[in-house]
Amino acid sequence: MSKTEKIEKGLMWSLAVCLGGYLLARGLLRIRENPSQRVQEILQQAYSAVEEEALCCYLPVCFYEEGKSGRWMETTWNKIWNELPLLTYLQQTEEEQTVIEDESTCHEIIEANGKTITDRLLSENQAKAVEKENQAKTAKEEKQTQTIEEESQPDTVENSQEQAKTELPAWTVAVETSPVKELSMERLSNFNYLLNNFFVVDPNTTVDSSQINLESFLGDDLKLTGEETGPQILIYHTHSQEGYVDSVEGDENTSVVGVGNYLESILRDVYGYQVIHMKDAFDMVDGQLERSKAYSYALPAVLQVLDENPSIEVVIDLHRDGVPESKHLVTEINGKQTAQIMYFNGLSRTVNNGNLDSLPNPYISDNLAFAFQLSYQAAKYYPRFTRCIYLKGYRYNLHVRPRAILLEVGAQTNTVEEAMNAMEPFSVVLNKVLKGE
Repeated sequence: MSKTEKIEKGLMWSLAVCLGGYLLARGLLRIRENPSQRVQEILQQAYSAVEEEALCCYLPVCFYEEGKSGRWMETTWNKIWNELPLLTYLQQTEEEQTVIEDESTCHEIIEANGKTITDRLLSENQAKAVEKENQAKTAKEEKQTQTIEEESQPDTVENSQEQAKTELPAWTVAVETSPVKELSMERLSNFNYLLNNFFVVDPNTTVDSSQINLESFLGDDLKLTGEETGPQILIYHTHSQEGYVDSVEGDENTSVVGVGNYLESILRDVYGYQVIHMKDAFDMVDGQLERSKAYSYALPAVLQVLDENPSIEVVIDLHRDGVPESKHLVTEINGKQTAQIMYFNGLSRTVNNGNLDSLPNPYISDNLAFAFQLSYQAAKYYPRFTRCIYLKGYRYNLHVRPRAILLEVGAQTNTVEEAMNAMEPFSVVLNKVLKGE
C-alpha cells in the first residue's frame, strides 16, 4: 500500500469516528430532552429505514430512479464492505478468458491423445505378452528338468511318446484356458441377429433363414475324417500378385504367397497337419496382370491336385481385400498389430437370374457352416479379428470341397507383418474347428 493510500484511509477512518461520535452525542441530547418521545422517534426512524430497505430488496422497481447511485444505507454498506479485506477479496472477480483453438490444433491434440492412449495400451499388452512368454519359458524349463530326471530312469514307451510331443508357442497356449467372450445361443438362434452380426449380403444375391441357421451351422460336423497318411490341407492363391502397403515387387515373401508360406509352416510345424501350398500365378497371362479369368484358370489346377491327393479335406484360397486408402483393417491380438480377416462365400444365386445352374455347388451349406464355425470360434477367443462373412452371388471355386473357404487377410493398406500376424490366431481357430472343439 502506498503512502497516499494510507493517508486517505486514515482520514476516512477519522471522519467515520468523528461522525459516529457526533451522532451518538446528538442522540443522547435528544433523548435527555424528552426520553420517551425521543426513543419513540428513533425507533420509528429505524422501523422506517428497515421497511424501506425491505421494499427496495423485494420490489426494487418501485424505488428505481435513473441516474441515482442508490440509498444512503447501501452507500454506507459498500464503503464498509470495501474497507474489510476479506470481503473485498471475495467480491473481486476476474473475467475468464476462453481460448479457442483453431481446427488444425484440435486435430493435433486429438491425434496426440490417441497416440498416447494407443502407446499405453500397446505397452500394457506387450507387458502381458512378455509375462505369458516368461510363464511358458518357466514351464518349459520345469518340463526339461523333469525330462532329465526321467531319462536317468529306465526308458519306457510312455516317456518316449511324451518327449516326442511338440510344445506349442505362447500365442497358442494363450487361448487354451477359457473364451474371452461368451456368446448367447438364444440370440444366435434369431435369424436377424445372426445375419446382422456375422454376415454381410451383397446386393446382387439373396439369403433366407433356411441357409442362415444356427442349428445347421453348429450341427455340421467338420472334424477331419481321414487318416493322417496324406495331405489334409491345400493352400492356393487365385490372385497371387496381391500385396500389401510395404510389399516388394517380385518378392513373393512380401505378398499373399508369403502369408500362405507362414500359414503353411504353422499348420505343419505347430499342429502337425500335412499341407500342400500351390504358388501358381493364375492372375498372370504372358507376363501381364490379368484377373478377369483367374478363377477359370485356377480351377483345373486345383482339381488336378485334389484328384492326385484325395486325402485333402480342407481348401483355402488366400487373398487380401481392397479397401479405400483411408481404411486400416487392424486389431491387436496378444500384443501384436494384426490384420483383420474376412470370409467370402458364393451362393450360386443372383437377384436377376435366380439359381445359377451353370455354377452348381452341392456344398453351399457346408461352406457356410465352415465359415461360420471359424467366425464363431474367433468371436469367442479373438473379438474384432473377423470382419464378417461376405455373401455374393457366384461360386468362386468353393464347390471343390465341403471345407472350402476364400480367406481375405487384411487389405492393401495393411503391412506384411500385420498380415503374417493374422495367421497365428487364424490357425488356432482353424485347428479348433478341424478337431471338433
